[in-house]
Amino acid sequence: MKNMNTLDRIIRLILGVALLELAYFWLAGGWQVASYVGGAIMVGTAAISFCPLYRLLGLSTVSRHPKTSGTAVSVVAGVLLVTMVVGGSYASAFFSRKLFLEDFNAMNNYYKQTLFLTGKNERGKAVVNLNKLLPAYQQFQDKYTRYQPYALRGDPQLTSDLAQVATLFKEVAPLVHTGDLHQAHLDLEKVRPVFQEMFKRNGFSMLAVALVDFHDAMETVLDAANQKDPTKLIGLYPAVSGKLKVVEAELNDAEIQDIRTNLDELLSLSKAPHSEALPAKGDALKSSFVKVYLKRG
Repeated sequence: MKNMNTLDRIIRLILGVALLELAYFWLAGGWQVASYVGGAIMVGTAAISFCPLYRLLGLSTVSRHPKTSGTAVSVVAGVLLVTMVVGGSYASAFFSRKLFLEDFNAMNNYYKQTLFLTGKNERGKAVVNLNKLLPAYQQFQDKYTRYQPYALRGDPQLTSDLAQVATLFKEVAPLVHTGDLHQAHLDLEKVRPVFQEMFKRNGFSMLAVALVDFHDAMETVLDAANQKDPTKLIGLYPAVSGKLKVVEAELNDAEIQDIRTNLDELLSLSKAPHSEALPAKGDALKSSFVKVYLKRG
């Protein structure tokens, strides 16, 4: 016997869908299970117009509202429900992804600074940033090991990647504090490809990924410049320029244009008898890249 009127059913259906979306996009662990169960109960009881709890308590909402209003209410509720399902799902997917990127960038800023400072042989500042990086990364790893946002949910490697980075950070810490800073810098470099592949694998189209791609190619050009080898540099230029074009497609402001200018000037110097000027121009290219990477990478 039905004991729920139309309005009661609609309210339950809307609440049920909201709980299911909350569970699917936002929650993890026990809260996720509870939200799934609550949502399923709401939707199920709305579908059959019967609430067992009402039955136990001797309650019913059937007679509280006249049936003549049911059609209009149902139409309005149907529109609202479709809006919730489509709009709510899209918004949840977008904002859960955005929150992940914000969490990542907050943590990654300490990593970038530590990497940069170890490369500059500035131990004191590197230690300060490392001491901020380690707890920030631990918090990031704990959160996204328990909970995977929709954009990364199908990634079976995410947990193992996060664990691999945690191990790299743990192993490099003694080197940053008291050991070989150059080796620490080289070891920290191993973290970037892990992050890079994680983003690529999950379809993130973002400037940071493009900058990392360009950095790896740029290093080959810098080596050629330091070796004062114009022939090698000319051969490497097309691939490096292609990587930079990907960055420019994401963003092409004045600072990124400086990278392009320095890269193209390296090519010009390589084609002219000015090989002695290559190392200095290579340093200018690296500085312009670091300026962008520290702010946007």
